Amino acid sequence: MPNFLRLTASAAEPEYDAPPADKLISGDPQFTTWNVEDRDGLYCGIWQATPGKWRIAYEEWEYVHILEGRSVITADDGTEHHLEAGDSFILRPGFTGTWEVLETLRKEYVILS
Repeated sequence: MPNFLRLTASAAEPEYDAPPADKLISGDPQFTTWNVEDRDGLYCGIWQATPGKWRIAYEEWEYVHILEGRSVITADDGTEHHLEAGDSFILRPGFTGTWEVLETLRKEYVILS
């Protein structure tokens, strides 16, 4: 295993998914994940989602950098976070709310669970 990894879609096989039906609010969002690093509770890679809205509940810590697209993450208290290319943020364990993708979104992520 190399000690230097480029964070690119070509660095991992894509995985395809969608939000569970009980979490889906609107649209037909489809996810593609290129998980470049997966070990000891650390996950790092690129994630893409097509437009739609679903419920989220974080049990892990995640750092995100938006590469392209637009989204709105809304906390259960109604606070809206409008996100677009160039934005970076952290979601901490215990965050609950919704994630709405307005334009196909691509992000880099680091997750600690």
